[in-house]
Amino acid sequence: MSKIIKQMEMTSLTNAFRGVRDMVVMSITKLNGTATTAFRSALRKKKIRLLGVKNSLARKVFAELGLQVPDDSPYWLGPTLFAFGGDSIAGLSKAIEGELKDKKTAPVYKDKVVIKGAIADGEVLSFELAIKRPTREEAIAKVAGMALSPGSRLASQIVGPASSVASQIKSHGERKEEAPAAAPEPAPQPA
Repeated sequence: MSKIIKQMEMTSLTNAFRGVRDMVVMSITKLNGTATTAFRSALRKKKIRLLGVKNSLARKVFAELGLQVPDDSPYWLGPTLFAFGGDSIAGLSKAIEGELKDKKTAPVYKDKVVIKGAIADGEVLSFELAIKRPTREEAIAKVAGMALSPGSRLASQIVGPASSVASQIKSHGERKEEAPAAAPEPAPQPA
C-alpha cells in the first residue's frame, strides 16, 4: 500500500472515529457474505455502525484521537471490526449481544463472531463490564432518584409528626363528644 493510500485510509478512519468514545471490538472471520450482510443490516436498524479496519492504521489513528488502547492489546490480534453508535456503551453492548443471542440468528453467529472487548470513554474494558454499565436513561433516572430521595424523606419527617398530632387531636375531640350523657334528674324525695 502506497503512502498516499495509507494517508487517505487514515484520514477516513480519523473522520469515522472522531467524536466516538464508546465502541465494541470484535472479529467476524468465519462468517459468510450473506450472514455478514444480515448482521450489519440488523445492527444498522439499531443505529449501530460496523467498520473493519487495518490494525496498524487504526492504532495510529487511535493514538491521535486519544483512545487509550495499548499496542500489545489483544484487540489488535487478527481481523478487527469496530461497532459504534447507540446512546451508550451499555446500549451498544446490549444491542450486539441481543443480535448474537437471537434464537433465529444465534446458530449462524456461534463461534464465528468473536467479541474481543469494548472501549468506553476511550478506555479499554471487558464486554461483560460494558453490558453491566447503565444506559444514559438509567443513569439519569438513578441520579434523579438520588436527588429526590432526601426531599421525600424530609417531607415524610415533616408530615409524620404533624399527622400524628392531628390524629391525637381528632381522637381527643371524639372522646369529648362521647362524654357521659347527662345524669338523670333525681327523683323527688318524699317529705
